[in-house]
Amino acid sequence: MDEIVRQAVARAIVTMRDNLGERLTIDDLARAAMFSKFHFTRVFLRVTGLSPGRFLSALRLAEAKRLLATTVISVADISHQVGYNSVGTFSARFSGSVGVSPSGYRHLHGTAPRIADRQAPGSGATVRGQLRVSCPADIGPVFVGLFAARIAEGAPARYAILPGPGPYALADVPQGSWYALTHAYGTTPLDNHGLRPFTGLTGPVTVHRGVAASLADVRLRPRHGFDPPVLLALPDLRQAAVSRPLAS
Repeated sequence: MDEIVRQAVARAIVTMRDNLGERLTIDDLARAAMFSKFHFTRVFLRVTGLSPGRFLSALRLAEAKRLLATTVISVADISHQVGYNSVGTFSARFSGSVGVSPSGYRHLHGTAPRIADRQAPGSGATVRGQLRVSCPADIGPVFVGLFAARIAEGAPARYAILPGPGPYALADVPQGSWYALTHAYGTTPLDNHGLRPFTGLTGPVTVHRGVAASLADVRLRPRHGFDPPVLLALPDLRQAAVSRPLAS
């Protein structure tokens, strides 16, 4: 990726993070990136996999998740802090993306005891593959799910939580085009056993009725600032990774 493009997109993301409660337009973000509006939208999508507007919305909801899990600020005040004028709109979008209401997320302390699959008829097809790691790392439980877009948002078509990298198989996947996304925590030899988030993505994988299996290998790597946040409420993979015995 061209370094000039990376720096431009990074400036736009910093502007988003610094102004989550403000009304930001594409013009504002393009100026921060120092690109024309039309060129900026194209390169932002190429770098992050999402449009600038969708990435900003994801950052707002991710900040709302953090505030709900770590503070006692009211839901109404949090909705305004992350740029929503209507508490009802905020609650609806949060619930749709995270899988639980804002008050429910707070009650669960930022985790989910279970994840609901997308309510869609299965095709009988299986999506299978290998979860590999891009660098030497000890990685704990791995969430892998199938999503309609390049972001872990809303109910996955199908999902699994594996003890670590390795083979996976998701059965009876609904027809459609899906991205396989992963999320996990782990350590590398340079981390001194401090956990860092890992992610991986491949796709789209198109599932047709009558096709027995589709292959979708995913390579896990440390998350970086161009990755959209994980919005779906997941079980506490971080604690599970801490409790996992270190590889010898």
